[in-house]
Amino acid sequence: MESALFDLRLPHAILATAVLMLSPLPAAAKEITVQMKNQGADGAMVFEPSFVKASPGDTIRFKPTDASHNAETMANMLPAGATAMKGGMNKEVVLTVSKPGLYGIKCLPHYSMGMVALVQVGKVSPADLTAAKAVKLPPFAAKRMTAALAKVK
Repeated sequence: MESALFDLRLPHAILATAVLMLSPLPAAAKEITVQMKNQGADGAMVFEPSFVKASPGDTIRFKPTDASHNAETMANMLPAGATAMKGGMNKEVVLTVSKPGLYGIKCLPHYSMGMVALVQVGKVSPADLTAAKAVKLPPFAAKRMTAALAKVK
């Protein structure tokens, strides 16, 4: 009797194992580091990289490589329902992205000097991209943000 019971359970165990092996596993969240720099590949007062593509659940760590910088989200370029972030001066800050869309980032002291970055989370609708392009920024920040927005896919 015991061997008959074992014989009945074996196909079920094999089937359960196969289902688990074929099931997609959730992707592990990534951590992306962005440096806040006085001088970089794109000139003075920059985030490097200035464009980041992420997935919901990823974290973006803004590190003050040089002094006198902060990182904060732009209220006028933030997905609906996303949590705003504001880092302190000379302090590392982490943004965990939860909502798909575009997250505009600025360094408040150097915003007018063009110190901006863009985080794309997931797919972006044409309407969201159009809205981001319509946001009014200081001239040099607008120039850099336009370059970042051109990378959105």
